[in-house]
Amino acid sequence: MKKIYILLSSVIITASVSAQDTFSICAVDSVTGQVGSAGATCITSSSTSAIIISDVHPNVGVIHTQSWWLAANQNYARTLMNSGYSPQQIIDSVTFYDAGSDSTIRQYGAVDLNGGSPRSAAFTGSNCYDYKNHITGPGYSVQGNILLGQQILDSMQSRYLNTPGSLACKLMAAMQGAKVVGADTRCLSYGISSYSAFLRVANPGDTPGNFFFDLTVNTYPGNNEPIDSLQIMFDNAGGCSAVGINETNVSSARELSAAFNSIDKTMNVFFGNNISAEGCELKLLDVSGKLLLAISIHSGKSRHSFPVRNYSKGIYLLDAVTLKSKKHYSVKVSIN
Repeated sequence: MKKIYILLSSVIITASVSAQDTFSICAVDSVTGQVGSAGATCITSSSTSAIIISDVHPNVGVIHTQSWWLAANQNYARTLMNSGYSPQQIIDSVTFYDAGSDSTIRQYGAVDLNGGSPRSAAFTGSNCYDYKNHITGPGYSVQGNILLGQQILDSMQSRYLNTPGSLACKLMAAMQGAKVVGADTRCLSYGISSYSAFLRVANPGDTPGNFFFDLTVNTYPGNNEPIDSLQIMFDNAGGCSAVGINETNVSSARELSAAFNSIDKTMNVFFGNNISAEGCELKLLDVSGKLLLAISIHSGKSRHSFPVRNYSKGIYLLDAVTLKSKKHYSVKVSIN
């Protein structure tokens, strides 16, 4: 699918931007390998967009550096992710070595794919402006400051977790969860949630500046709701139907498939030649990315079964990483 890039306002990265960003979410999809980022702010500037805090690393993860944003901190965090550090290690290091010598005014969120076992971490400094907090889960992190209250973060998390479909669709739903007048309290008197909003999703093979989705809108000056504008842009760019099917997905379908046996409550898994020749580590995850089961499958086997009677009805993710070449295959499975 052709890459989508839409930009309504230029982004000027300055040395320091106060109180960036107000609410945001970063997340990864362990099945498709996509990584994504979305957020909004009420900074009243025609030249600064919320997207300044978004640092997307295709096939790796995402970092958000916000609240009294400093380019030096973001650049350092980027270097750490490129060097293979975990989200928690990145945040521990960037707070310890804060470029402005005051990590108490910073806020961070970070997630990574970690070979199909997503990780997340977040940090909210004690001197960030109230209301401030963060929420993390397997493969996602929601954070915000200068908020109307905890309900903004809770709504974003709920919309993200309970919306079916692609990563982009779930991120857009999370943003809709924050479309509340005064979500960023600085915008309360204007009757909108924020002034600037963005959404980005990168496929595994994307390169910086050339992402599958790269949408940003700046509605300042004026009282237009940027999340509504972002939704229109999202829908015009393909919306939830733009799932980004690529060769990785096709390869997974050829090499990995599964069927639920309702009689004996087992999952029957079938491996193609590449997996059966090498063996694999097989994982079962829920739709939020939480690891439920991990099994080592020895080479030579083209079929394996395991019991699933203890799991609720629903959609799950089946992930296989070959033991020798470390190739990654994932499919969605249903227990009913």
